[in-house]
Amino acid sequence: MISRRGTLFVVSAPSGAGKTTLCREIRLRLPDLAYSVSVTTRPPRPGEIDGVDFRFVGEPEFRAMLGAGELAEWATVHGNLYGTRARALEDALAAGRDVLLDIDTQGAAQLRARYPDAVLIFIVAPSVKELEQRLRERRSDANVEIERRLVRAREEIALWRRYDYLIVNRDVKEAMEQLESIIMAERCRVARLDLTLPDLEVHN
Repeated sequence: MISRRGTLFVVSAPSGAGKTTLCREIRLRLPDLAYSVSVTTRPPRPGEIDGVDFRFVGEPEFRAMLGAGELAEWATVHGNLYGTRARALEDALAAGRDVLLDIDTQGAAQLRARYPDAVLIFIVAPSVKELEQRLRERRSDANVEIERRLVRAREEIALWRRYDYLIVNRDVKEAMEQLESIIMAERCRVARLDLTLPDLEVHN
């Protein structure tokens, strides 16, 4: 029999590095991978669904959740509040399910302190110039917001050594294969397994 507690996979990246796309695609490849839907006070973007992409709440509700100790981590990002509900996270891990979290560097640091065995993965674009191009191609932010995101991106990139793995997203397919390989390798790590094997007879 093989049993184990679930593993927490935390993925962070600057805006425009492709984190959301990779997290969405890896969930299609690995349907047994639980995904924790973050809570945020920012308004939905076109195409986003409440309860699927994020749980969208007002700031008073977010502050109430924070005050009640319901969040495993939280942070202010680009003027909006983001957080992860602790109960859903704990229930999934205790049941042996691996959980994927898509959060910023502030939240990742809090989760590393709370879950020392979490696996932290950082995703970057090949260059800041390409990152800026991707942000402008999205056409969802004003120039002042793009500039603010680029300043924040440089701050986040400087923290990459705090992570366990680094993926340079030059090509989505290649980056996806790397992300899947990391998850599959961590699932096989002996230190994470509670393994009971039947006695084996050895014949000389």
